[in-house]
Amino acid sequence: MKKIVLLIAFLSTNILLMATEIKSPNGALVLNVMVKDRVPIYWLNYKSRPVIKQSRLGLQLKNDTALTEGFVISNNTITRFDETWQPVWGEVKSIRNNYNELAVTLTQAATQRSIIVRFRLFNDGLGFRYEFPLQEKLNYFIIKEETTQFALAGDHKAFWLPGDFDTEEYSTVTSKLSEVRGRIKAAVTPNSSQTTFSETGVQTPLMLKSDDGLYINIHEAALLNYACLSLNLDDKNFILESFLTPDAIGDKGYLQTPCLSPWRTIVVSDKATDILESKLILNLNEPTKFTDVSWIKPVKYVGVWWEMITGRSTWAYNNLSTVQIDKLDYSKTPPNGKHGANTAHVKEYIDFAAQHGFDAVLVEGWNIGWEDWFGKWKDNVFDFVTPYPDFDVKEIHRYAASKGIKMIMHHETSGAVPNYERRIDTAYRFMVNNGYNAVKSGYVGDILPRGEHHYGQWMVNHFNYAITKAAKYKIMVNAHEAVHPTGLSRTYPNLISNEAARGTEYEAFGGNNPDHTTILPFTRLMGGPMDYTPGIFETRISKINLTNTSFVHSTLARQLGLYVTMYSPLQMAGDLPENYNRFLDAFQFIKDVAIDWDDTKVLEAEPGDYITIARKAKGTNNWFIGNTSDENGHQSTIKLRFLDTRKKYKAIIYADAKDVHYETSPQAYTIKKMVVTNKTELSLKAAPGGGFAVSIIEVSAKKNSKIVIKQQFKYINVK
Repeated sequence: MKKIVLLIAFLSTNILLMATEIKSPNGALVLNVMVKDRVPIYWLNYKSRPVIKQSRLGLQLKNDTALTEGFVISNNTITRFDETWQPVWGEVKSIRNNYNELAVTLTQAATQRSIIVRFRLFNDGLGFRYEFPLQEKLNYFIIKEETTQFALAGDHKAFWLPGDFDTEEYSTVTSKLSEVRGRIKAAVTPNSSQTTFSETGVQTPLMLKSDDGLYINIHEAALLNYACLSLNLDDKNFILESFLTPDAIGDKGYLQTPCLSPWRTIVVSDKATDILESKLILNLNEPTKFTDVSWIKPVKYVGVWWEMITGRSTWAYNNLSTVQIDKLDYSKTPPNGKHGANTAHVKEYIDFAAQHGFDAVLVEGWNIGWEDWFGKWKDNVFDFVTPYPDFDVKEIHRYAASKGIKMIMHHETSGAVPNYERRIDTAYRFMVNNGYNAVKSGYVGDILPRGEHHYGQWMVNHFNYAITKAAKYKIMVNAHEAVHPTGLSRTYPNLISNEAARGTEYEAFGGNNPDHTTILPFTRLMGGPMDYTPGIFETRISKINLTNTSFVHSTLARQLGLYVTMYSPLQMAGDLPENYNRFLDAFQFIKDVAIDWDDTKVLEAEPGDYITIARKAKGTNNWFIGNTSDENGHQSTIKLRFLDTRKKYKAIIYADAKDVHYETSPQAYTIKKMVVTNKTELSLKAAPGGGFAVSIIEVSAKKNSKIVIKQQFKYINVK
């Protein structure tokens, strides 16, 4: 680790009348901060081009003087910092954390209160936050609203989700900012209980592209004890202003000094690939809180899940309701014949996982209560330890252990958070006693007891409580229906993945747009990995469930590519084992692809169009390449310059077959094998809604002189 610190204090009264300027370490970004008419403002330029024009800072307080005006700058401190750190798991082996910092102390004369606005300027963007020191005149306070502005330089192209305090499971809308008002109502699900907070409200991460080719991403980092950030758009002046998620009575946050806000983040570059390679959000989070991280391991898994999503099986043990069941007494009723989480069926998944080298099996619908999780017993429906009569926990534990397979527990809370919290220690102990070291938690439904929003301060604190509590039991967490990630996986690396976006399950509910996976890495994945659950080979859902006419808006080859482009250390092979058995040659890529990496190269990218990424597997010289493309397809020329100049490799290329289309012939693909070096160029074409995947495996030195791999082609065309 290397640290360089330079401290410069400005105490001159002249600072009140002039801006303080700092530059990024490479000089490309320039930040200015000043008090103008006693209002704190900032602005940001990239290579002399405006990114953020003069924008206000501050917060409004409930029943108290606002922290928005009447300020003078009483102190400025500039610090330089440079270190390199190693993540527990991640896209790269090590991360450089290099920034210039400006800490501005603002004093409000009328109230004798002070706040600090801390800015960190990296080569790839800016992070800043509010800090509230311990002081006599500011102790406990309630946030009415945060008024941070992001004044944009024009009518940018935007990739946005409509403002919602309870879900991010929308298809991304691509439009000009000036078109948001007209399109936001159409983006909200008809007859939905989800509430947009204004006609121009959007969620973060928000991806933007200016007419002159600047890529700008606005989000937040280190969200702790604070409400989630959204943005209201002034579509006349193109100013975004923060809008925090309220609690059940409309308050935005309850704080007591000393305390901090999350970081507000702006990642910027003239190259889209730089946005995807940015580690700014991770760098703004604190180092891991754990001294022992040996129990945190990336996981590749299968599970009893897709069959329920598609309607073939059920989570519930029977079809009765609490009107017919006396307080959910399952001993009085037989199973419905479609319950997926039964002992014999789960053993089939364990066998499949063991046969193909997977790490774990997820089982949903194993515990009592699914018949009534929206009913009258909701606040006490799940106890997280009582299985259905046809699920033998002890036998599953024994059988999985005999096969070398871990089990992933499922905790669906149905939004009854107090019920979960009062049972959480018992639930985690039950997991440990039965061989479970990872949990998928769910929060579907309205939050009890008083209708809190999923993204308010109260639920943010719950999510973090569950993660830290799990760590005491050495349990990894994959949270679904949780708040958007903000890089906290650096601090709490047992937060192995999240959902917090529209995942593969929606392919069974009508489908995701074909450009969906070309946008998510620029939006949702900026804050951390996503449990997207790719790998769906049977794209016609009716072949699984005759009553479901949905189809997967993707080719089979793209489903392989997603294992590289949709980063997660927790990767699921989402389809049914029977469908993988039909395409075992393509399934080989899912078996081979790594889930932890030493290096990542974003080879090409354009949000909404295509992404191609190469990753080097942890502790090896093996590389994997993935591509995802929108409804127009994409032609790629890939230069393998990142390979070791002294090595030869065996490449296996999984690509869309000729004339493939995600709507008409999604399962047609080719497999090609060849020898490659760092001088090789690959010309690969992704079909509409398609993609490709490449495994590049080092040939050992002992075998270099005997390489006899000839170019091999295999063509499969499934009508």
